[in-house]
Amino acid sequence: MSAQGLGDSWNERMRMIRLRRKKEAFRFRDEFRIVPSWLKILCVLLYLIAIAVTIVVVHYNPDTRITDLKDDVPTATVAAIGIVTGVSIVFSAFILMLGYVNRDAKRRGMNSALWTFLVLVLSSGSAGALGFIIYFLLRDPLPYPCPRCSQPVGPRFNFCPNCKCDLHPSCPNCKHEIAETDKFCPYCAYELGAKTPAPALPGAQIESP
Repeated sequence: MSAQGLGDSWNERMRMIRLRRKKEAFRFRDEFRIVPSWLKILCVLLYLIAIAVTIVVVHYNPDTRITDLKDDVPTATVAAIGIVTGVSIVFSAFILMLGYVNRDAKRRGMNSALWTFLVLVLSSGSAGALGFIIYFLLRDPLPYPCPRCSQPVGPRFNFCPNCKCDLHPSCPNCKHEIAETDKFCPYCAYELGAKTPAPALPGAQIESP
């Protein structure tokens, strides 16, 4: 396949992914629920442990206090707790997002272990949130109802296993993949609802009026 063909195929795939993603109802509360509960509890426990250690260290070791607050233990403790809380929020958000990627990739029929590893590697160090950005751009749509029988089908399915509906219809004129909701082909403007006239039978004669 040529480079242009690969580019066209990629553009078609991304277009279909965007169209099917529009059907997904994104709610933060519902999305947060798919993060494993044990991971949420772990983040809370680690935060409480960090706060307890911070209080003990600041109270018994004056060298860990802020320079201007060395003699003011209560204020130095509050300042240290604020710093630990800020760091903990960033760290916990990273861990919870990894848990979300793992569960979200699994429910979308993707390789959850591979994507979790890739996001972890690409988002570590100076890369920041690069791994998460790539994941959200490339992730497959959620399973959606078949346009014919309404049974849930996977985003990678070519045909519905219940009614054999073609889940990746193509334009009869240019053969590009189209969406079920398209009225005109986005590539050649062919009217998809139009019926092509049946070809005349060989040898048929047209009667004169």
